[in-house]
Amino acid sequence: MGALFPPWTNTVSRFSLVCLAGAIGGLFLWLYLWSRSPWYTLQQDPVDQPVQFDHRHHVADDGIDCRYCHTTVETAASAGIPATSVCMSCHAQIWNKSALLGIVRASYFGDRPIPWNRVDRLPDFVYFNHSIHVNKGIGCVSCHGRIDQMAQVTKQESLMMGWCLDCHRDPEPNLRPREYITSMTWKPERNLGPELAVAYGLHTRTSCTTCHR
Repeated sequence: MGALFPPWTNTVSRFSLVCLAGAIGGLFLWLYLWSRSPWYTLQQDPVDQPVQFDHRHHVADDGIDCRYCHTTVETAASAGIPATSVCMSCHAQIWNKSALLGIVRASYFGDRPIPWNRVDRLPDFVYFNHSIHVNKGIGCVSCHGRIDQMAQVTKQESLMMGWCLDCHRDPEPNLRPREYITSMTWKPERNLGPELAVAYGLHTRTSCTTCHR
């Protein structure tokens, strides 16, 4: 009795298996790369806000410190979202009739918060404390980028676990004196990392319970 399939079908079968394995491997590789791309992490994607708040004007032109609006960044886990009364401390006198500030005035006089849209968001299973990072010498610009150059705030970094761990393993390159925490333009004249790490009692933190509690 002759062979059920001709010899050339063996080559086709092997080639098909190689293609199938390559397709599966390619799919996993594509998913891996896509999950780290700006399309997934939403980096550089401007976030619309109910009020056209231009950080370039407030930070770069007017020199308003981050902590004037984000009042709890040094003392609490959350940096804090400014109450409308903070906005009106200036805009009750400046541009107090501008149509662009209609939502701000309505919020203030109606005693209702402005529904700002979050730019940087971590999963619920991740614990992050702003005050710890700030008091250990990590500047705002390290995570949030050059806010003073953004008309609309965008997510600057991926905030993925690997990105956080890179700093947790070797934080010294990102350290700065606490008095320059909110500076967008500060540059070290020399390598201050090692001495700041000692001064601030900083240690590498890579255990799972550091962020997953």
